[in-house]
Amino acid sequence: MKVLWEHGALKPAEIEELFPRPVGNGAVRSVLLILLEKGHVERRKEGKAYYYEAKTPPESEFRNWARRIADVFCGGSSKALIAQLIKSEKLSAEDIRELEQIAADDAAQSGKEEVRP
Repeated sequence: MKVLWEHGALKPAEIEELFPRPVGNGAVRSVLLILLEKGHVERRKEGKAYYYEAKTPPESEFRNWARRIADVFCGGSSKALIAQLIKSEKLSAEDIRELEQIAADDAAQSGKEEVRP
């Protein structure tokens, strides 16, 4: 999906070339068919070639994966997932300030109480 998000509509051979590690054309085609069946990609025929394009936006897919991870590892709690990620990383003071700013900006946009460290 990342290759399609970054490069737009591509043929399987083009996806194979752009993939970050060696992968066979058959494997690429198998995954594309699964993604097509699940509605994540669209396919159009031009001449003899099929072009595949991402249908699901990356933000939507990220939310889906984050929700699944929270469900499996954190009892469905996004807060617990974020806390676990923070605990497992080596964050600098600047990283923490940036996260606090993101939380404060989100709170201001949604009308929530101000977030304080």
